[in-house]
Amino acid sequence: MISALPADVERALTATADKRFSNLFLVACGGSLSIMMAGKYFVDRHSGTLASDIYNADEFVCRDPRRLGPDTLVVLCSQTGTTKETVRAANHAKDRGATTIGMTLDQMSPLARAVDHPVAYQASYTTGEAIDAAYSNYGVLYMLLAGLIDAREDAKLTADLLMSLSHLQPAIDRAHRTYADRFQAFAPRFAPRKAIYTLASGASYGAAYSYAICVLMEMQWYDSQAIHANEFFHGPFEVVDKDTGFVVMLGLDETRRLTERARDFLFKHGSRENILMLDGAELDLSGMSEYIKPYLVPLVFFDTLWRFAYKLAGLRGQPMLEGRRYMKKLTDY
Repeated sequence: MISALPADVERALTATADKRFSNLFLVACGGSLSIMMAGKYFVDRHSGTLASDIYNADEFVCRDPRRLGPDTLVVLCSQTGTTKETVRAANHAKDRGATTIGMTLDQMSPLARAVDHPVAYQASYTTGEAIDAAYSNYGVLYMLLAGLIDAREDAKLTADLLMSLSHLQPAIDRAHRTYADRFQAFAPRFAPRKAIYTLASGASYGAAYSYAICVLMEMQWYDSQAIHANEFFHGPFEVVDKDTGFVVMLGLDETRRLTERARDFLFKHGSRENILMLDGAELDLSGMSEYIKPYLVPLVFFDTLWRFAYKLAGLRGQPMLEGRRYMKKLTDY
């Protein structure tokens, strides 16, 4: 059972406890940006004093929000800590007088050196190392956000969050078994496709976004797009026919009915054989606080779908990490 926050998270929270922030900006690129979407949902639902926004790191610098200043906390994330746009954003925020927290694996990285308070997390997807998902980027971000809100609003989020995170890795392990047969059936149907779309809403939308751009597009070269479950009905549903492939992530948060509506349309006008459904309601989330479950379901979805991607990669003959043409191979972009 996790009974305390990691030391670096605690240090960051203690150092900022007396600061009266009006604005919280969540800044990153790519997969690191995707976790910020769930983070904003968490803040929107539980804080009555912090106005939060999400920015792509380089757009954050270009847009230069007028509210950015001494009453702003900027939380940034880069797995390697070397993402140049995110490092630039950290320096820009400090130049404007904001307080900065940087999440990264490498505490000696440029991002860690650029921010006021570096915070570590664990990652398995690109490192291959086994981790406890409680200390993943999502988990550590939630710890920071819960601590920030508790310090200002006495919301008592942290205790429930830590208890729930203690049960996250076992829930992921069970989910892999739950989805094993489904993934085995869908992989041969999805492998030869040219396009696969993802669809979600609320706290799960970031997982759909990351799976589309960082896995299906980046690593397997599918045409893909993360479609918001309600935006689906404002244009994208026109692509649906019996051959269209979708990965649908049906979460447990307040937006669930949005994704249910899209699911029902897909089942009616598409083919169930081409719609890979992941439903948070079918997961065993024993031990978690009910109101925390919706924020942890996206981690379960993404972790299990990562394994599904390896099934696709094997059938396509397209290595997941080594097969990339540009990322980690070119420097002049």
